Amino acid sequence: MQPSLSEVEYGQRRRVPKREEFLRKMDAVVPWADWVQLIEPYYYNKTRGRRPIPLETMLRMYLLQVWFHLSDEGVEDQINDSYAMRKFMGVDFATRQVPDATTLLHFRHLLEEHQLGEAMFTALNARLDADGLVMRGGSIVDATIIAAPSSTKNTTGTRDPEMRQTRKGNQWYFGMKAHAGVDAGTGLVHSVSVTGANVHDLDEITHLVRADDQVVYADAGYQGAAKRPEIVGDEHLAGVEWRIAARKGVLKAMHPHEQLLESRKASVRAKVEHVFLIVKRDFGLVKTRYRGLAKNLNQLQVAMASANLLMLARATTIETRLKTAVATG
Repeated sequence: MQPSLSEVEYGQRRRVPKREEFLRKMDAVVPWADWVQLIEPYYYNKTRGRRPIPLETMLRMYLLQVWFHLSDEGVEDQINDSYAMRKFMGVDFATRQVPDATTLLHFRHLLEEHQLGEAMFTALNARLDADGLVMRGGSIVDATIIAAPSSTKNTTGTRDPEMRQTRKGNQWYFGMKAHAGVDAGTGLVHSVSVTGANVHDLDEITHLVRADDQVVYADAGYQGAAKRPEIVGDEHLAGVEWRIAARKGVLKAMHPHEQLLESRKASVRAKVEHVFLIVKRDFGLVKTRYRGLAKNLNQLQVAMASANLLMLARATTIETRLKTAVATG
């Protein structure tokens, strides 16, 4: 295709903006064909009436919403304003316009209704596993609090009934808790769940361990995991080696050699913190946008799948740079 005048103009820039570079990387690693195939049976496919917007266009718009934590109206405005987003969407104003916020709302509801966020997350992990990019035998489990709006200034005059309040240290939080199981070898997320913020981390641990895991790493909040009835009564979980971090008070009194072992365990556990860093800092998911756990779980599953893709993209970039450095001496 012949480049437009705007593409020629933007091609003269001295430096590519970070947003455009990020979108270029994600465009290259997202399994578009797989995800489109998953959604297609539920998408608008009537032969009469107005022609539907191409499914991949709507999927791209939805992913922009997840990656930049935007409202339906916000992502429409951003695409109209941003060259990088418009390029990612493949929108040329000379031929068509950006889908409006209402169209995106209906598409998001379709994904939520049919639990397609979970299907996308599962399909991606199956492909990564088939490609040999996932190691087996060990997992890291952890949880993070995602705040929810505590204001009652809305149409119902109430807070979200599925969100809960909890205390961490001297600080009170209202919202939900995101639980994740991460492959200990690669740092890729393999399990995701959400609960109210008041649910203890240990209550979700059995949903985050894979059937072939032999070792599980966790922080001090999971102390006593091996004694839980649901773990003792399960043949597989009872045989897992639970490498739980020592509490700070106990750690100070340990022998230096034991402190070194704890430090090494902490370096493994850091992989799950990297995932939460991507989701909360890079994708901006520090506060829920929707009411109810189901809608937020759908968004979190897509965000976690995207985090896996971003980590793979970054690893590929680093590997390419190393090979180039070696080749050039």
